Amino acid sequence: MRQLRDLPYEDLGFAKIDNHRALRTGFPEVVFCQGKTNEQVAEVVFALSKRNPKVIATRGAPEMFEAVRNRTPDAVWHEIPRMIVIDREPRPNESDGKYVLVLCAGTADLPVAEEAVITAETMGSRVERAYDVGVAGLHRLLDQKDKLMGANVLVVVAGMEGALASVVGGLVSRPVIAVPTSIGYGASFEGLAALLAMLNSCAAGVTVVNIDNGFGAGYFAHMVNR
Repeated sequence: MRQLRDLPYEDLGFAKIDNHRALRTGFPEVVFCQGKTNEQVAEVVFALSKRNPKVIATRGAPEMFEAVRNRTPDAVWHEIPRMIVIDREPRPNESDGKYVLVLCAGTADLPVAEEAVITAETMGSRVERAYDVGVAGLHRLLDQKDKLMGANVLVVVAGMEGALASVVGGLVSRPVIAVPTSIGYGASFEGLAALLAMLNSCAAGVTVVNIDNGFGAGYFAHMVNR
């Protein structure tokens, strides 16, 4: 009865926690920290953690994490993607060999790429990385041939002109999820140029998420991998 009392949601006054989300979709509600106060983030994460062994909070800040950890001591801070994660479940058996490969064009794209990695890993996928393999030096990408060909689904993160997604899409037979980033000079229009380039890719099997949406790419990659 205690478990059923707060279904389908728990009203915190400033937020309504969707306790039914995991039953509907297979994964709990994910917290978007941007625009929330430290205390609001801490309370939402605590409420979710009471019912769920896994909690993800994106676009956080160090002071938000400190507030969360005061109430939920097993929370973990991931500095590069600015994520707060609670994961109380053991890692799944990786003997089947299926994995998500996350690639990024340059070091400046790491925050978005790591957001995809941490999301997919927390959800339960094995994840491999191939970073700094942009088209300005294609030999760096081709050196990752074994990882490319072995991946079950690939997430390609790139700013500037976003060409990496098309190159990867032309090399592999698996789904490619392209993530444009807001990295680039003025004519990149904060990621719009990369977004349009990826949407217009002539490589088959490439789908595109929104600018800087590493979370969305990691979530979808896990669903495809599963």
